[in-house]
Amino acid sequence: MKKDVSSLRSTLEYLDAIGELVTTDVEVDPHLEVAAIQKHFDGGAALLFNEVKGYPNARICNNIFASGERVSRLFGVEDPKKFKFRAAEALRNPIPPVEVKDGVCQEVVLTKNFDVWDVVPMISHAETDPGRTLGAGTTVVRGPYFWGGSHIGYNRMNFRGPDFSSFQISPGSHMDQVATHWFRKGPIPVTINIGIPPACTAMAGAGFTYVILPRGCDELGVAGALQGYPVEVVKARTQDAWSIANAEYVIEGYLDTTQKVWESPIAEKEDEQGVHPFHPEWSGYMGKAYRTYKFQATAITHRADRPLYYGLIVHGMDEHFIDGLMREACFLELAERIVPGLCIDTHIPMGMTDWGGVIFQVRKRRARDEGLHRNILTAALSISLGARLGIVVDEDVDIYNIEDILWAMTTRVNPKEDIMTIAEGGFGQTFQPAERASAGERQWTQANIRFAGAMGIDATRPFIYKDAFERARYNVEVVDLAKFYSPDQIRRAKEGQRDYAKFLADRGI
Repeated sequence: MKKDVSSLRSTLEYLDAIGELVTTDVEVDPHLEVAAIQKHFDGGAALLFNEVKGYPNARICNNIFASGERVSRLFGVEDPKKFKFRAAEALRNPIPPVEVKDGVCQEVVLTKNFDVWDVVPMISHAETDPGRTLGAGTTVVRGPYFWGGSHIGYNRMNFRGPDFSSFQISPGSHMDQVATHWFRKGPIPVTINIGIPPACTAMAGAGFTYVILPRGCDELGVAGALQGYPVEVVKARTQDAWSIANAEYVIEGYLDTTQKVWESPIAEKEDEQGVHPFHPEWSGYMGKAYRTYKFQATAITHRADRPLYYGLIVHGMDEHFIDGLMREACFLELAERIVPGLCIDTHIPMGMTDWGGVIFQVRKRRARDEGLHRNILTAALSISLGARLGIVVDEDVDIYNIEDILWAMTTRVNPKEDIMTIAEGGFGQTFQPAERASAGERQWTQANIRFAGAMGIDATRPFIYKDAFERARYNVEVVDLAKFYSPDQIRRAKEGQRDYAKFLADRGI
């Protein structure tokens, strides 16, 4: 089957054809069941639910991004470790979106007497959630409201009424920049797009690297370059805004910076911010409810034939790759702009919680390269709001093997000289409970918590002592195991090897 990633449903059709989609026709409840099933299959196959309780014409899917290998193949990259290099090229050479007259996202248009709850099958994640939350919608702002460019990103929402919602904005984010610039100057028209092409999903998760993606950039253009052809956009029916033409659902509306809405009923009743549970966070902790600007919906549009809701969980592999893949590319591009040719790879393992950190791999070429890798590390942790940990290692360390990273830290780090606190006392987005608790009697809004800073670890060897750090190596290539053992003996002998032991054995180190 020919691969088509221009829409979510064509992507699912392709994954189904190659055996990477698991489908069920048993009715699923969007309250808790969808999230629970996805967690069971975390990191596994893409999932499609054909029957959704309470929504006879809707379907739910998720887990498409749960595998880095799968996502890479969707974009024609066989080795997932190379995806970031393809993405970095897209960052440098965006293909602007194309405006179309009609889009399938507008086959059904509701502008009067609609209730978002009745149309969009939002999911709930945990029993402590105040209700089902719209966490899978991507906000699109394009044109004059984004300084001539295009922005796409995630904003969690909880519809407190049939047509209005909370609208959580991360401090320092693109939407925070938009809301700050247009604060109390009138409604800010936006669209909330659900069930979008995979390239758009990848870009929506690229937040907090705004030195590489500054205001006025063309994020939809980067998505177009990533997929190899332009993203199609269509004019919204009720707002001076644009929708992704191939989206499954679109909620049109505007951000009202003159009004605020509580994210949960209990937080509103108790008049307390940052105390009551609300929606799990990317960091792995339970989120807290706040007061946010109001989102006012003015229309819902969607496909006529069984539209798809992408109901992903957070702090899972699906969300990790959505939020991490383009950020790896942004960090790679940042390093290249600071010191061309020094950084050869970047990686964000799941343990760094998506926006929490990054590992750089460098190849020092000469003595005067010494120290430049720290410039890269310092810059990355300073400009990426919320990043808490950065590690830089040499080319002989496998940045995709956390035990090899720990080996480098153990054998190459001088605690007095190589561990740095960066941006201490500056501005940052914290999800660490200890820092939130330090707000004391003040309300726990993110803006009034002092950022404790990020930790940078230089786990590289000094260039002038490179020979002293040569890794011991056994000459595994001099023997052919088949000469001494049968295939079954080799298999049984290797069965007990731990992953890191296999890694070392394969390389003879």
